[in-house]
Amino acid sequence: MLEMSRPSSDPDNNGESKPEDHRRGSPCRPETRVLSAFKRDTEASKVYLAGQEYFGEDGQTFDLRLVGKIKHQLRTDPTNRPAYPSPLGLTGFIHQATKVTLGKSLKPLLESRVLAAQTPGFNSAVRLGAELLRDWFENSPWSGPVFLSAPCDGSLASIFQAAGIDDIRHYYYWDNKQRGVCLDKLVEDLERAPHQSVVVLSASCHYPTGADLTDNQWDIITQIMKGRKLFPFFLLPMQALSTGDLGRDAKPIQKCAELGMEFMCAQSFAHSFGQYGEAVGHLLCVLRDNSLLIAKKSLAEDIVKSLWAHPSMMGAHIVATILGNPAHFVEWQEEMKRIVERCMLIRQVLKEKLRHLGCPGIWDHLTTQQGLFSCIGLSDPQVEFLANSRHVYLLPNGCLNVSAIHGGNLEYVAASIHQATSLGH
Repeated sequence: MLEMSRPSSDPDNNGESKPEDHRRGSPCRPETRVLSAFKRDTEASKVYLAGQEYFGEDGQTFDLRLVGKIKHQLRTDPTNRPAYPSPLGLTGFIHQATKVTLGKSLKPLLESRVLAAQTPGFNSAVRLGAELLRDWFENSPWSGPVFLSAPCDGSLASIFQAAGIDDIRHYYYWDNKQRGVCLDKLVEDLERAPHQSVVVLSASCHYPTGADLTDNQWDIITQIMKGRKLFPFFLLPMQALSTGDLGRDAKPIQKCAELGMEFMCAQSFAHSFGQYGEAVGHLLCVLRDNSLLIAKKSLAEDIVKSLWAHPSMMGAHIVATILGNPAHFVEWQEEMKRIVERCMLIRQVLKEKLRHLGCPGIWDHLTTQQGLFSCIGLSDPQVEFLANSRHVYLLPNGCLNVSAIHGGNLEYVAASIHQATSLGH
């Protein structure tokens, strides 16, 4: 197996982290461990900053007003009859999701090189893409390798393995000492990857770090991918929560479309449309040749029938209604703008609080990152101190959900981080 360098906050391993256990059903996923510890904690002042939902200022999962209004309209519309959609989902939703993601890069659509499917959530979109990959290339069946960022969502490796792809490797992404993306090592890893490797890339709102590639960095990455015949598998789990704009969050995907590359993109509209209970995902595939479309579509339908048969309708109807109605879309964008502005304000206030308290180090990365998540760059002992002594729960490296910070806990969280960073100083 190709050795991939991986970042770590452990000072005793020279920046190299130990391989994570990605076996099916592994109990060692960081998200699982942190949530279990939080639930066992009986301290009244405990704070959970590792959740994946967007939380409002009251600390509760946020409901978009527009979504509630449209949901009521759909439920009371006498012409809206319950019916199964096709295996690949609601046509109106698929059309709108594809259009906002590709933006002006519509050449693949005009050339009939696009396969798209509605899925019951983000992980389902990744799973469908993984299943399709096994018969995607000329030398099928294909079994890897798949390269994931280090760190990444702990469930990704298991999803690819469940589809029969066991060759899971990692590329260098986050550097805990620099507190940012290490482009040099990322490029080095991609240039060593075998041809026809699938590289899983976060288009925006990288989870769990919140550190996204810049436009210039994407130019470098896409040229390497194209030149080395690597296959991009994009992730958009929180589209619009980085910039407040669906299209801007999908710019790397549009760049690949303009370059004539084939790729896949797994998306979720749960966060940006408040559809946590009606999880609605989308898989977008751009093929190299339209002669492959019929066969790939038939294969996708067969796979869907064996996994979930039909996606749910309500969430897809809501998203399609908002995206297809200019007035609704403007109202939705205003709500998204307020959410993104609140997350950025939390970042700014937290940074200033930490500076005012005299926390060691530079905290500018808090405001250069975007989206719900931020890797503030704490060591594992510091994260353990926060959980054990302050009852503040974060993911490894101090990755946290900034929306879970609000007026009621901001002072306590900042003071806790200050204590943790003062260890050993």
